[in-house]
Amino acid sequence: MQVSSRFLKFQWVVLILIFLVVFAGSFVRMSGSGMGCPDWPKCFGKWVPPTELTELPENYREAYLLKRQKKVEKFCKLLDKIGLDDTAQKILNDPDVYKEEAFNARKTWIEYINRLAGFLAGNAMLLGFGWLLLFYRKRKWLLLTGLNLVLMGIEAWFGSIVVATNLVPWTITIHLFLALVIIGIQLYLLHNMLNKQRSDLPKEKAFQWLSWLILAITFYQMFLGTQVRESIDALVKKGYSRAEWIEQLGLPFFIHRSFSWLVLILLVYLFWKNRQKWHYSRINVAFYLLAAELCTGVALAYADMPGLVQTAHLVFATILLAVLLLMRFDHAQLKKNI
Repeated sequence: MQVSSRFLKFQWVVLILIFLVVFAGSFVRMSGSGMGCPDWPKCFGKWVPPTELTELPENYREAYLLKRQKKVEKFCKLLDKIGLDDTAQKILNDPDVYKEEAFNARKTWIEYINRLAGFLAGNAMLLGFGWLLLFYRKRKWLLLTGLNLVLMGIEAWFGSIVVATNLVPWTITIHLFLALVIIGIQLYLLHNMLNKQRSDLPKEKAFQWLSWLILAITFYQMFLGTQVRESIDALVKKGYSRAEWIEQLGLPFFIHRSFSWLVLILLVYLFWKNRQKWHYSRINVAFYLLAAELCTGVALAYADMPGLVQTAHLVFATILLAVLLLMRFDHAQLKKNI
């Protein structure tokens, strides 16, 4: 089924908006603005957040802490029901969960902009679903778009849990995982709508296995990276200096660093083969993205770089993962057309 160029462009806009949510979320994490709004979906009880402390009641900390406690208790009851009672007890007994931050207008607006990005992406996806329903009605596309809408709703709800639990580390990891799944589904939807077979796609089995391996390692790397970041946050709270981080980070950091070099070696090989024989443009893009990601990773590990490097590191990794997924979708399209 052919779709209009206008609809395809709109779906690309949806994808860009989803990436914008990831970028905004990373910026929130980097700037420490995750608790900039203590409630959800409003921010300090308002659709347009305050800019001055005088706009808030004197007891705002106690009031929002009580609301967060109720949400934490409900979430822990859910964890109990699915057999995660130990995790629920850890959250309930963790004093850090109930710390309420002082009002900071800059952090409040950073978190609010993050929520606006999610709102725009969610509504764009809803509009795309309606467009499909009215004009195309292809079952596969409707199912994929509907699934992504549900996942976006879960992502928004889980974002409220991340705030309510005061950024419990594993909740941030799940939040990222859901975002990556949403990106993957949107990419597959776009690729399926385009329905084009790449003439430059390498057909050798070596390429197929290596591309799968690189994709799997990159996906795992992103979660190792979140663990490393969580460990760094814990070290900062304990008063460790940047010079002491690497010594204290332990095995996850060394695996993360080693796997980065492994991916680089594999992609250098593919890049060399591509220049010699294949001329498949996605390999070149993946290679340059990995180079940029490694540069930001080195800067994070060994230099006192500004926080924006953290955001750039995650953004490069996310776009690299998207390109690697497109490589696999290209190969799936080739097998389908044989």
